[in-house]
Parts: sequence; C-alpha cells; structure tokens
Amino acid sequence: MPKIKTNSSAKKRFKVTASGKIMRKKAYKNHILTKKEKDRKRKLGRMAEVNHADLNNVKFLLNI
Repeated sequence: MPKIKTNSSAKKRFKVTASGKIMRKKAYKNHILTKKEKDRKRKLGRMAEVNHADLNNVKFLLNI
C-alpha cells in the first residue's frame, strides 16, 4: 500500500514542536498595520498552539 502524501499547504502553515504540540501563526498581521498598536502587532507575530477542536483535522493533513 502506498504512503499517504502530506498536504503541501498544511506543512507550510504548521510546525510540530519537540514535545509534539502543533503550532500555527496568528491572523491579522498582513496588511493595514498602521492602525494597529505596536504591542498588538508584536503579539500577533508569535506562534500559537492549534485549538484542540482543530487538532484532529491538522494531524490528518500532516499525517501524524
């Protein structure tokens, strides 16, 4: 039986940590940044953990 391919868009969007957590980027950091506060933009730059409701779907796409 052939191996299942990893979803190409998912492997660009998610990172798996050494402890097994799946991290994602936060939204709203692409454009119209002039009206957003410095602190907000800095916090949007950090990675966030994938919500447990979405975890099974993301794992399926990443073949974990």
